[in-house]
Amino acid sequence: MVLELEQVSLKKEGKWILENVDWKINKGEHWVLLGLNGAGKTALLHMLCSYYFPTKGKVNVIGRQFGKDILGEQLRQQIGIVSSTIKEKIYRTDSAYQVVLSGAFASIGLYEEPTDEMREQAQKLLKDLDCYHYANREFCTLSQGEQQRILVGRALMGNPELLILDEPTNGLDFIAREALLESIERIASKENPTIIYVTHHVEEILPVFNKTLLLKNGTVFAEGSSKEMITSTNLSDFFGAAVEVSWHDQRPSIKKVK
Repeated sequence: MVLELEQVSLKKEGKWILENVDWKINKGEHWVLLGLNGAGKTALLHMLCSYYFPTKGKVNVIGRQFGKDILGEQLRQQIGIVSSTIKEKIYRTDSAYQVVLSGAFASIGLYEEPTDEMREQAQKLLKDLDCYHYANREFCTLSQGEQQRILVGRALMGNPELLILDEPTNGLDFIAREALLESIERIASKENPTIIYVTHHVEEILPVFNKTLLLKNGTVFAEGSSKEMITSTNLSDFFGAAVEVSWHDQRPSIKKVK
C-alpha cells in the first residue's frame, strides 16, 4: 500500500477544507486527482507531504502513519513533487544540470558535493527526459516546458516511491504540453514510482493513469477506474453542467453541451 486515507478531515481557520476523505493507492497504480479550483486538491497534497496533519481520520503514506511514525523530511525525501511552489524557489541562475542534481539532496541549490553515481543518474535522467542538450543552460533561460521537464528530473533524482505532479502543464502551449505528457507517460510505464497526477483538465488523462479520484468541495465525489469515472453522465454531475465526453486513442476529451 502506497497511500491510505481513512475518513480524513482537515479544518483551517474554522472552515472544513477536507471532509471524510477515503483513498487507497496500491503499488503499481497511477492516479489522476481531478477537481476544479478550490476543490481542496492543494490541501490534500500538503497533507500527503506532512505539511498538514488531519483534524480527524487516519493517514498512512509509504508505510508511515501520521501520529505514530517520524515524518517531516524523512517522509518528504521519499516523495518527489513537481509544483509551482517548488518552481518559484529554484535558483534561476543554476544550470538545468545543477537543478536536477539538487534533487538528490532534496534541496534548493547544491550545497554538497554530488557523488559520481549521482552525476551519472542526473545525466541519464536528462537524456531520458530529452533535456541533455540544454543541461548547461541557466534555468531562467529555458522555456516553461523545458523548465517543467527539468523539475520532473529533479523530483526523480531521489528515487521516490511516490511522484506527485501538481498541474505540471499550467502555462504550456499545446506542443509543450504534449511533449511533457509524453515524458510523463514514459516514466509511468516503468515499475517505479507510483504517480499522482493532479489536474482540472480531462484531456490530460493518459492511458497509464488507470485510476481517477474526483474531488469536489473537499469531499470525494467518486473514485475508481478512469474509464468509469470519465463519462458524460458522471462528469455532468461532477461539474454541475451538461458535458459530453469522448475517447480517442485511450484519451478523453470534453466539451460543454449547449
